[in-house]
Amino acid sequence: MTFLLPSLFCLGCFECCIKCLGGVPYASLVATILCFSGVALFCGCGHVALTGTVSILEQHFSTTASDHALLSEVIQLMQYVIYGIASFFFLYGIILLAEGFYTTSAVKELHGEFKTTACGRCISGMFVFLTYVLGVAWLGVFGFSAVPVFMFYNIWSTCEVIKSFQTNVTVPGDQICVDIRQYGIIPWNAVPGKACGPILENICNTNEFYMSYHLFIVACAGAGATVIALIHFLMILSSNWAYLKDASKMQAYQDIKAKEEQELQDIQSRSKEQLNSYT
Repeated sequence: MTFLLPSLFCLGCFECCIKCLGGVPYASLVATILCFSGVALFCGCGHVALTGTVSILEQHFSTTASDHALLSEVIQLMQYVIYGIASFFFLYGIILLAEGFYTTSAVKELHGEFKTTACGRCISGMFVFLTYVLGVAWLGVFGFSAVPVFMFYNIWSTCEVIKSFQTNVTVPGDQICVDIRQYGIIPWNAVPGKACGPILENICNTNEFYMSYHLFIVACAGAGATVIALIHFLMILSSNWAYLKDASKMQAYQDIKAKEEQELQDIQSRSKEQLNSYT
């Protein structure tokens, strides 16, 4: 008997663990991890890359502070927006994960009969709409985050062309330039506004340029991962909302059926009472 008690205890713990693991909404968990990872990459890398971009502009393309004052204010505002995005999506991801726990069919089986309400269905529908809006917004963020990647890639590719001319001197390297003013981020009267030849090559060899370029790529990838996570969340929420809708119809059907059965039992009991009174 003493040997059976530990084995029975271990068996009970094992069954309890299996039952709990069966109630985990793995789809929502994967979407939450992907969303957190994407937002963290976008916010963290984007914040550092914007700081490096301002430093590159101040040192090489716009030596007068008044020329890039507006750009500095916009970048500072974007960094504050990044703080807000990180905080909001941390809370929103937790809420969606909790919603996934409470609307997963495995959890309903753990807690027995599940009763849906109009408020619960309304909240699920609200999450579907909000996630759809956020997904569309993040598509715009993903496209916007590709713009600095395109700009840095053009600068980097121009530097590679300059390096290739060191062996092939058919065209002087000083004639190859990058004019930042054409992108509209600094005004046309900014001095110097462009970099040519060896100066441009030295800019590409700096740590600030190298880090900012690669951080913008990672931030763009993070935005793409967030879009995928929101699409994943949207599919999960739509499925859960459809389940709640079907469950509410089934619940109404069961209530009507139970009411009819009770009325039938009442009629049968009254008939038996009347029959007994006659006899």
